[in-house]
Amino acid sequence: MVPAVTRLGLNSFRSYAALSLEIDPRPVVLTGPNGAGKTNLLEALSLLAPGRGLRRARLADLDRRLGGEAGQPWTVAAGLRLPAGDMEIGTGREPGPESAGQETGRDRRVVKIDGRFVRGASALAKLFSVAWLTPAQDRLFLDRAGERRRFLDRLVYGLDSDHAERVSAYDRAMSGRGHLLREPGSPDVAWLAALEAQMAEHGVAVAVARRDLVARLNTVAAARASGPFPQPALTMTGGLESWLDQAPALAVEERLMAALADARPRDREAGGAAVGPHRSDLTVVLVAKNRPAAECSTGEQKALLIATLLAHARLVAAARGLPPLLLLDEIIAHLDAARRAALFAELLALGGQCWLTGQDEALFAEMGEAAQFLRLAEGLPVRRRDNNGARS
Repeated sequence: MVPAVTRLGLNSFRSYAALSLEIDPRPVVLTGPNGAGKTNLLEALSLLAPGRGLRRARLADLDRRLGGEAGQPWTVAAGLRLPAGDMEIGTGREPGPESAGQETGRDRRVVKIDGRFVRGASALAKLFSVAWLTPAQDRLFLDRAGERRRFLDRLVYGLDSDHAERVSAYDRAMSGRGHLLREPGSPDVAWLAALEAQMAEHGVAVAVARRDLVARLNTVAAARASGPFPQPALTMTGGLESWLDQAPALAVEERLMAALADARPRDREAGGAAVGPHRSDLTVVLVAKNRPAAECSTGEQKALLIATLLAHARLVAAARGLPPLLLLDEIIAHLDAARRAALFAELLALGGQCWLTGQDEALFAEMGEAAQFLRLAEGLPVRRRDNNGARS
């Protein structure tokens, strides 16, 4: 048995006032015109994982709006079929005590598993893995380094459920240090040192986890070098990574603490922190041409992204015994017929549930009875069809 969403319920989420959808564990193909709500459905599913979802939206921005006014706080509920048994997951926006539904930045996301509140969304990563590709990521190799770090961190979550909390803990410590440095007068040196110790501990752990995943992805990708998608070679680059090449993690922690202490005057003027895992970057090379991904064609970049995600999915399946839930928004854009067929074959071979979107149902026809096809129409309920186009 593989992880699968068998029921999805939305309330006041994006374009959906309410939705109740029952599906089976097969791959799901969502088709319909632009604006029909396909990506909104994938975004709701992406909130079954830690983080802010595939659009990285603010919680209040996910509320359905009527005439520009926000309605009730959104909720997402899902029934999951897992090897350990069926499970119910719920998540949503809980307004802060002073917000009364308004956007004050005090809102928080709450999570329930089988009807019980859990502390933090990181508990979701312990149940199963969720990964996605969206059209916005087509520019990943041309975008800022922060986008590539977030992409890689999302993949790390699939194998290391504690990684999300380490990233958050590092960010909190760095933010606290920055706030302390900006305060008038002389900062509390002892408190600064404590925050820098937290940054060193969590920051080195983040860097080690990223490097470990990159090495494992490269091994899996090299084993499929003759497959339908090009082989990527991934590398994490940055000051912290070069230190880890030279010394063990504990020694790098001490070096990072010393570097942060030395950089206090400069960081006070410039803001942020001059050194740490937030300065690292993910580089990708198309092995067959020994060409950086940023210099490849649009089609090659898309194929490299898909190759990386498939390598990750195979790695997760081998390591956890469960393939990840894949959310693939407009995934076949820039793919020719041969690569489309190859992608469908790879997804079916993985054996997990995946959700794919597109405007033209005919382009997914090769998936046949192995998939279930849902057609969305703006302002109308989801209409379920069998593979011959008949409503059910």
